[in-house]
Amino acid sequence: MKKRFLGVLLSVAMVAAVLAGCGSSGAKETAAPAGSETEAASEAASGETEAAGNTGDVITVGFSQVGAESDWRTANSESMKSTFSTENGYNLIFDDAQQKQENQIAAIRNFIQQEVDYIVLAPVTESGWDTVLQEAKDAEIPVIIVDRMVNVSDDSLYAAWVGSNFKLEGQKACEWLKQYAAAKNMSEVNIVDIQGTIGASAQIGRTEALNEAVEANGWNLLAQQTGEFTQAKGQEVMESMLKQYDNINVVYCENDNEAFGAIEAIKAAGKTVGPDGDILVMSFDTTKQGITDTLSGDIIVNTECNPLHGPRVEQIIKQLQAGETPEKQAYVEEGIYAHGSDVASVSIDGTDYEVTEVTQDVVDARAY
Repeated sequence: MKKRFLGVLLSVAMVAAVLAGCGSSGAKETAAPAGSETEAASEAASGETEAAGNTGDVITVGFSQVGAESDWRTANSESMKSTFSTENGYNLIFDDAQQKQENQIAAIRNFIQQEVDYIVLAPVTESGWDTVLQEAKDAEIPVIIVDRMVNVSDDSLYAAWVGSNFKLEGQKACEWLKQYAAAKNMSEVNIVDIQGTIGASAQIGRTEALNEAVEANGWNLLAQQTGEFTQAKGQEVMESMLKQYDNINVVYCENDNEAFGAIEAIKAAGKTVGPDGDILVMSFDTTKQGITDTLSGDIIVNTECNPLHGPRVEQIIKQLQAGETPEKQAYVEEGIYAHGSDVASVSIDGTDYEVTEVTQDVVDARAY
């Protein structure tokens, strides 16, 4: 490829510079997009970008992250940063899109101009990516999608995707609620849904699973409104719903931060949460705080969404570097965690999934 040919010329030039007495580490120096962090910036300035013991070329990865809207997202970013570190032989250009697709498109175009080796994209929404991903393909830069999916006309526009089966997460949670309601002899389920960012894969899958369960089980779905995956918006939406409905007994929050906000709103309204309270709060993510709240019962069930994508993305890059074809779509394995032992397992489409009762040991073992 043109990029690799230019890389050979660059290597020859670097050798000539060394022979002439001008030392160089051989690392690729890049200018980060506005608002970005270049993980190897300080090392590049001092000529020390090459990792200790690493005699190969530094691999430059451009990563466009949705933002920092939740604890889950922060853990996801840290996983990428720790994996694609200078010590591991990488130069990571990290861009925070601040929840805006136009920022992500601009970042990808900057990555292309800088001739990065790989582009990693955590898309804010599923649609609207064909043009810019075609530009990356034309530049012969492989694109790896993480977390949320992209809806494109040609799936050759990206090399691989790794993330969660969001609808399955929702199905697990809803099946748990069905069994729990039966075990507790709940006469009716009056549920409200605090949705994630509309159009995001997680929102689409988790909302679809709930809608299907509502119809199948005869639950009363009182309201659905986006909480944008944030604690502040989750609290605001819950406050509004509590004013409109006085019979809510289940809140289906589509991530932990929305659940934290909903719990605050419920308690501020003089109501209680938990197995012996007025309202059951369901959540997704299983962050450290989310699991802690599940132990206390503030969150009654929390379905896992694993944010530690860095090592999985690195494995895909290693396959591509070796000339191999990675699996196009790879779902990560995830569990379901509950307060108490009322439901031992759930079955979805003939597959059983064990429900883990949260104990202090489970909380202590949570890494993010």
